[in-house]
Amino acid sequence: MSDDDSELQRLQAKRLAEMQKNISSRETVDEKPKTTEEKTVNPRESLIKQLGFRGLEVLTNAESQFPNETKMIIDKLYELIKTGEITEVLDGGKLLGLFRSIGLNVKMDTKINIQQDGKFVSLTDKLSNKSDNDDVE
Repeated sequence: MSDDDSELQRLQAKRLAEMQKNISSRETVDEKPKTTEEKTVNPRESLIKQLGFRGLEVLTNAESQFPNETKMIIDKLYELIKTGEITEVLDGGKLLGLFRSIGLNVKMDTKINIQQDGKFVSLTDKLSNKSDNDDVE
């Protein structure tokens, strides 16, 4: 009986190896469609292609301040772009206006630069230098 038992174990081991080989080959076959699914369009990437001057800056600020709401807006804008209802370039001002019109007050870093002696200087620096000079005089 021990010869039969060893033969049975050998056959079971062989069958187990075949099953593992089949499973691994199925996994590689199953992975191929996943790569084509990964090629599906990312709504955010499509929207970024439609953005103009400072549009990406507004979008990233909105995402950091209102992540859930911005995700829904990105999906809706993608649908409108895909259907052709939005064909124009969305610059930062238009996108900011959109967010504010639906009640999301996206905060933006604002800098005012002025030209002094052929170079741009921030208004904050200009005012602080002027007040320093006023103290000296």
